[in-house]
Amino acid sequence: MARFLRPLLWGTTYTRLLHLWVPMLFVSVWLFVDVSKPWVPAVLIVPLGLVPAVRRGEGVQARFMLAPGRRGGEDPAFSVAPSAGPRDRWRTVLWLEARLLLGWSTCAATVWLPVLAFDLCRAAAGHRPSGDPVVSLLDPHWSCALLVPLPLLALYGAVVGLGELVTVLARGLLGPSPAERLAALEERTEQLLERNRIARELHDSIGHALTVAVVQAGAARAAKDPAFTDRALVAIEETGRAALEDLERVLGVLREAERPASGRPTLADADRLLESARASGATVDAEVSGPLETVPGPVSREGYRILQESLTNVLRHAGSVPVRVRIEVCDGTLALEVRNPLPAGLSGPARGSGLRGMRERAALLGGRARTGPHGGDWQVHAELPVS
Repeated sequence: MARFLRPLLWGTTYTRLLHLWVPMLFVSVWLFVDVSKPWVPAVLIVPLGLVPAVRRGEGVQARFMLAPGRRGGEDPAFSVAPSAGPRDRWRTVLWLEARLLLGWSTCAATVWLPVLAFDLCRAAAGHRPSGDPVVSLLDPHWSCALLVPLPLLALYGAVVGLGELVTVLARGLLGPSPAERLAALEERTEQLLERNRIARELHDSIGHALTVAVVQAGAARAAKDPAFTDRALVAIEETGRAALEDLERVLGVLREAERPASGRPTLADADRLLESARASGATVDAEVSGPLETVPGPVSREGYRILQESLTNVLRHAGSVPVRVRIEVCDGTLALEVRNPLPAGLSGPARGSGLRGMRERAALLGGRARTGPHGGDWQVHAELPVS
């Protein structure tokens, strides 16, 4: 029983009831003008529904009155955009007609059913009601009290059921059009891509800095040489500063949606990565050929991150080993290759977010990246289109 009556405790039940009552204000004004033509309001709202701005107003009302408890009244099932075409306009007209009909039914139920229950109570007390045509058919008798719950149950069904019905109709008639759904899907896709890009940026920059710091600290502790320790601390400091700059750039993207990406490092800053790897004990042999300055910014930035993640993996999994780096721009393609001796015990392709991120970066630019054992070495080979 408590579960059955629970909707009476919901605020949404009464905001929906109020939403159904609102059109009756217009109808009531008209009935004062000409009570003999109650159908006129249904005709007048047809041109009103063809006005594009009316759809927005109805959508806002539906959000805040039919589903006020969801997302602060921001239910995406209700569109708040003006009518974009004839289909939206006629859907709005149909919605206004349905709202008017349901509003009329609600008002009739909420006025007549309580009066019917009251007249039944009077009949049970021995009075003969003269106004209600239904109760007037009954003889005054105490047994009329047994009929009192019926109009109350009907009132409950009208208040709750019509509220649910008008919400379902609103979601169907005031819902987003196919164009609006497509725009929302594209916006959501862009947000997910941006989140993935930021996650890759944080993983590559912060992961590289932490790896260098761990390697340098471990080497300094093992060496027990004050001079080596000083060099290690300098390398840790420089890497930490670079990581803080990268972190500030990424956080700037989060704070400012329109902030350009031009401040992110490119392959022109590759020397910083190579020196950081050398300072961590790796022997890096780098070969750069071709007009690197002609590489477009997006390609150069993603190439920098691929190189950074590759060197990070070398330091993390192989330690201080010889590393061969080749960066070449030729025939409209940026080729990036990093090779190092294959660590003992690693015989197959590794799986991790860093390697997956390299492949994703290359794929987004229309290129490709391969990672895994090759000729006794671990190889990262990426090809990115320059044109």
